[in-house]
Amino acid sequence: MSKNPNPQGKGGSVVLATLSEQRAGALAVPPKQIDQVTTELFTSLFVLESRFRFKPVPGKHYFLYGADEQFWMGLTPPRMLGESVAGRFIGTCVLRNDMTWTLELSDAMAADSDFLAYLEQKRAAFEQRLQDAETVDDVLPVYQRGFDFYRRASAFAVAHSLGRSMTQAGISGLSYEQAQGLLTNGSRSDAE
Repeated sequence: MSKNPNPQGKGGSVVLATLSEQRAGALAVPPKQIDQVTTELFTSLFVLESRFRFKPVPGKHYFLYGADEQFWMGLTPPRMLGESVAGRFIGTCVLRNDMTWTLELSDAMAADSDFLAYLEQKRAAFEQRLQDAETVDDVLPVYQRGFDFYRRASAFAVAHSLGRSMTQAGISGLSYEQAQGLLTNGSRSDAE
């Protein structure tokens, strides 16, 4: 009988359990058309580019802060943190049950023309990535090298969820242009 090199089950089980939980959240996702997929993907990627070191829970509110295009997400609301400590309050984030993220900008950021221009630049770069990709699936964040564990697991969950939604909508494997064509033509055969 060989010895178990990991008798207490430490290490790998935490990783597998977290990934399983993240994937389980995306089991019952609805079909989504390309405009909804790209909006949710852009928002999710923007949120996931911020630093955080906790396991996000669906339905819970998190708070996004930043300065100089460096963002972090925390559990503490802005009324309890000063701007000198946290940076500017960007907005409130919520992880949906399908593992995609929402971001509601604070009133100050929604009125900040410089920040809105920054978001427009990021969105234009994202749109260009979609145009350049062979398929929309290629833009999904399956593995994000620079992310720490919980950000990487969350990115995997976003990719898994939106991938399933695109499959159900019949747009998986299509280019961005082909998927957009389905919105105007109404059927997959028209886009091919």
